Order: sequence, then structure tokens, then C-alpha cells
Amino acid sequence: MLRRRLAVLASGRGSNFKAIAASCRRDDFPAEVVCLVTDNAKAGAISVAEEYGIPCEYVDAGSRRGRLQDGAEEEIVRRLREYEVEFVFLAGFMRILRTELLSAFPGRILNVHPSLLPSFKGLHAQQQAFDYGVRVAGCSVHFVDDSVDGGPIILQEAVPVEDADSCESLAERILAAEHRIVPRAIELLASDQLRVEGRRVLGTDD
Repeated sequence: MLRRRLAVLASGRGSNFKAIAASCRRDDFPAEVVCLVTDNAKAGAISVAEEYGIPCEYVDAGSRRGRLQDGAEEEIVRRLREYEVEFVFLAGFMRILRTELLSAFPGRILNVHPSLLPSFKGLHAQQQAFDYGVRVAGCSVHFVDDSVDGGPIILQEAVPVEDADSCESLAERILAAEHRIVPRAIELLASDQLRVEGRRVLGTDD
């Protein structure tokens, strides 16, 4: 089986990265993680990379969250090219991409967001949903474009909000759903099953 070369970008504890790495150990999975790139030298994702024997690259992207500092995105692209990366997954990468990565991997960058997009974009989506009082929350995997959480949606999973929920308990159930749809979205992309028509992504499980 041809296994496509995947890079994961992460800034935090790396639970979605771990779900991806575990899926890539399956013999029938069409992708392999060839590197982790992080902007946080203390990220938990680094320990996950060590556990799974995945090379890790640290890139200083600046002390402020949000946009990457000048030169950082070019450096990430340079390192991804060294690993001959074919596509990229943002698994809790707390930066907004500019043009360099989007131009280097057009239509080949995916992101997971903890809401049913287009609702509750941006930071603290679980808290936004909880405070708004929705009865159904969830998560989405989407293609990354030059908007914030606005690219075409590949997969979503709904998570009911229970009367006894706190924001924390809701966030944990949303995260469990992310662990299910993230590997599936990668599998679909890596096996060339997806095509985009306007804002619709076709070839998913639906």
C-alpha cells in the first residue's frame, strides 16, 4: 500500500496527534506521520512523538499567540520539504496561517475545530457553545484556507449537551469525538476519496 507522507503541527498536549499516530500504525491506513512540528518547546505532543518514534521539529514562532512571527512560516515549510511531506494536519496548532504554508500545500492542509462549524469559530469554542446554551455541540474537520475556521467542511460529529454538563465535561466528550473523525478525515484525503465542489466536500461517509 502506498502510504502518504503526513506532518502534524501541534502546540499543546497532543491528544489528537496521538489518535493520528495510533491510526497510522494500522497496516491498512494510507498515511504515515513523518514528523511533528511544534511552536511550543514544552508541548505534550513532543512526548507523544517520542512514544511513537516520530521525529520532532521545534520552530520558534514568537511569544505571542495568533500570527506566526516573520520567517517562522517559511522555516516550517522548509522543514516539511526536508521530510517530503505531502499533506499537513493542524492538531491544536494555536497559530493562524499566512500565505507560505497555504501556497506550499494548497488543498492539503486540514484542521480540527471543537464546534459544529460555522458556529463558534475561533478560540474557546466549547465555552462559547456552552454559554450560548445550545443543545447540540460537536466538532468539525475542515480544509484550511485564508479564513479563520472557514474552509470547506470534511466531517462533523454532533455531541449532545446534557443537563448535568459543565463546560469541562462537554469539552471532554467533544475531544473524544475529535479522536474519531480526525483519523477518518486523514484516511479519506490520503486515499484520494475527497473532492471539493464550491463549499461542498464530496466523497465522505455521508
